[in-house]
Amino acid sequence: MIYVFLAEGFEDIEAIAPVDIMRRAGLPVETVSVTGNRVVTSAHGVGFVADRLFEEVSIEDAELLVLPGGMPGATNLYACEPLRRAILTHHAAGRMLAAICAAPLVYGRMGLLRGVNATCYPGFESELQGATCTGALVEQDGQFVTAKGPGAAMEFGYALASLFVDSSIVEGLRSGMIYSELLGE
Repeated sequence: MIYVFLAEGFEDIEAIAPVDIMRRAGLPVETVSVTGNRVVTSAHGVGFVADRLFEEVSIEDAELLVLPGGMPGATNLYACEPLRRAILTHHAAGRMLAAICAAPLVYGRMGLLRGVNATCYPGFESELQGATCTGALVEQDGQFVTAKGPGAAMEFGYALASLFVDSSIVEGLRSGMIYSELLGE
């Protein structure tokens, strides 16, 4: 299972685009509210209905945990102590963790990015304690996949899907979603 965690103030596209792409790839993805309510309001005032509440999921079943950015979404994710505990357990088990935009600050503040190549929204580099900030659109290093910001949301989604499915499936998605044309491929 892949869980995408939603907190009040998350960046819409950074959650929805990766969820859409991973579901198109046939992956089991659920959005999870950390607020105690199924409806979570995005940074742009849109109410999204999460698939599950945090209390309803078992992190032991997860292969990947994904944190969308946005403000105050990223800091609200960090403020969720049960989520931080789950991240530590997931990390210790050697499973994959992903974050985009401001959300890598969660892993950085927890000290999990020491010695890791990572990327984030410009201006949040100091929050990625111990990481080498590359400025790349998407960066994968060990257990971590990080991405720069809203404009990287689709590339982030393709990178996450590629962790679990063959590259030909990801390339088919890129083509079918007209993404390849956007890039001039």
